[in-house]
Amino acid sequence: MREVSPKLVAYLDDLNTLVAKLVAGGFKPNATNAREGLANLTKTYVTTIPDVALIQDDIIPAEGYQVPVRIYNPAPEEALPVLIYYHGGGHMAGSVTVYDPICRKIALATRHIVIAPDYRLAPECPYPAGVNDAYATLKGAFGVLDGRGMNYKRSISIAGDSGGGALCGAVAGKAQYDYGVKIAKQFLIYPSLDYTMDSRSMEENAVGYLLQAGKVAWYFDNYFKNGECRKSASPLYGDFTDKLPETFVVTAEFCPLRDEGKAYCEKLAAAGVPVEHLNMDSMIHTFMNMEDLVKEECELVYSRMSAFLNK
Repeated sequence: MREVSPKLVAYLDDLNTLVAKLVAGGFKPNATNAREGLANLTKTYVTTIPDVALIQDDIIPAEGYQVPVRIYNPAPEEALPVLIYYHGGGHMAGSVTVYDPICRKIALATRHIVIAPDYRLAPECPYPAGVNDAYATLKGAFGVLDGRGMNYKRSISIAGDSGGGALCGAVAGKAQYDYGVKIAKQFLIYPSLDYTMDSRSMEENAVGYLLQAGKVAWYFDNYFKNGECRKSASPLYGDFTDKLPETFVVTAEFCPLRDEGKAYCEKLAAAGVPVEHLNMDSMIHTFMNMEDLVKEECELVYSRMSAFLNK
């Protein structure tokens, strides 16, 4: 029988004890403590922050909103391909600042110019604001690089974790019918792809593994504020054609989102889309933000991302 990595057991024990005390004391989650929680987790356990040759902040113009982006260029003298990275956080948390060390490592590992958008978050900006910002970033990526006079290849891929993986799925689903843009590949890390929460892993891993099913439901209640059909908004239930990009999906065994990632792979394969799947047997959701505890596992993901994007 598989078990959570021993490297994470002590952390989970302490976390579950703390959560039980908070709940008993009447604690109620809100956007502020959700954002602080992810920020503090990442700052505590992702402590190696490598240098990248060129890092610049910019803006991608979009209808109704100017999307702030941070550009990571590991080799400005070379014409590198482009990767948009959509950060995780359940559509409510995360930011370019929180994910800065992770984006640095992705740029260095993959030798891609990484563009990281600070897309709008719920509950202040509910669905579909984040999706609109994510797609605007895809459409405007080459333009912002041209404006900076950067060397680059006109090849663009997308990647993201958790809620950022959901944005990837939404962007890829829309782009398959947009002849003005072509996504080369997408790389998803424990992606959120089913807003109906209808899977076996959502029940099996509902409590005790950092991301709780109740917290997922709370995220989605804050994201969908206007009675939208959650099934229709789910990338897992969108259209699957062979125009979708070649895809790599990383799932975690003790993650509530595990099975929707697997189901997404199956639907891509049935549509004739090349797809690879890596299930991290002893891992939990958000392990990439806990690198100091699980260094080898994070290094494996960076390595597989590099191999996939550069093959």
